[in-house]
Amino acid sequence: MERRRLDVVVLSDIHLGTYGCRAKELLYYLRSIQPEMLILNGDIIDGWQFSKRFFPSLHMQVIRELMQFITNGSRVVYITGNHDEMMRKYTDLHIGHFTLTDKLVLEIDRQMTWIFHGDVFDNTTQGSARMIAKLGSNGYGMLILFNRLVNTLLGFIGREKVSISKKIMAGVNKAVAKVNDLEQIASGLAIKKNYDYVICGHIHQPAIRTIENADGKVVYMNSGDWVEHMTALEYENKNWRLFQYNAKDFPVSNQAETKQTLNVVTDDFTVHLSRLNA
Repeated sequence: MERRRLDVVVLSDIHLGTYGCRAKELLYYLRSIQPEMLILNGDIIDGWQFSKRFFPSLHMQVIRELMQFITNGSRVVYITGNHDEMMRKYTDLHIGHFTLTDKLVLEIDRQMTWIFHGDVFDNTTQGSARMIAKLGSNGYGMLILFNRLVNTLLGFIGREKVSISKKIMAGVNKAVAKVNDLEQIASGLAIKKNYDYVICGHIHQPAIRTIENADGKVVYMNSGDWVEHMTALEYENKNWRLFQYNAKDFPVSNQAETKQTLNVVTDDFTVHLSRLNA
């Protein structure tokens, strides 16, 4: 399968090391693209649920594939989230084509884009509520397993699959949004800072839409997740779009990896890195 050349790809909320991670589908996607820049926008490795007893080979293959992008010359930026917060003490680390940071301001085609995970605006990840969120995260992992068992049984009797976990996650996110309103807060700050785009992850709700207030407008984007939605943000030909994985686009006969030489051209945009204020 020939790799698609893309300027920028944004992935978030992969949650490697958990039962819910769709590592196989993510591998197919990674092996189909050739980005100049890959932005990993938080919760890539799930430190909250990490266990030595569960880290399948497919999850390790995802890590190897990500490292291969660096080896081939792609610029890879890892922005920390709440589930991989243990990496924040190493923020502003630069090694070759790899950067670890808390947020990213990207200028591309004279448009300014502010990128960060989004948990900084989520009260459920702060203080005493953080422990409850961790417990809920573990319960969600078990729910994913139960959901897959239900769908297996439905498949045997010819019934359509259902996503119990997605409905519950959407309900939880809707309740959280009433308290935190991440989209509005992030967009409001982006407008004040005169950014053209703001990109978050965290809430597992893929989106591209324009948000306006009395001070102006900004395009809010969310890269979604690789637990339920299997989505990514892609930038190509001066345009952002939302990619959603569809198994029909990845036939079994074309799922083998193809190795190609990466020709990196990064003169069209500049990158500015800084830490996210507490």
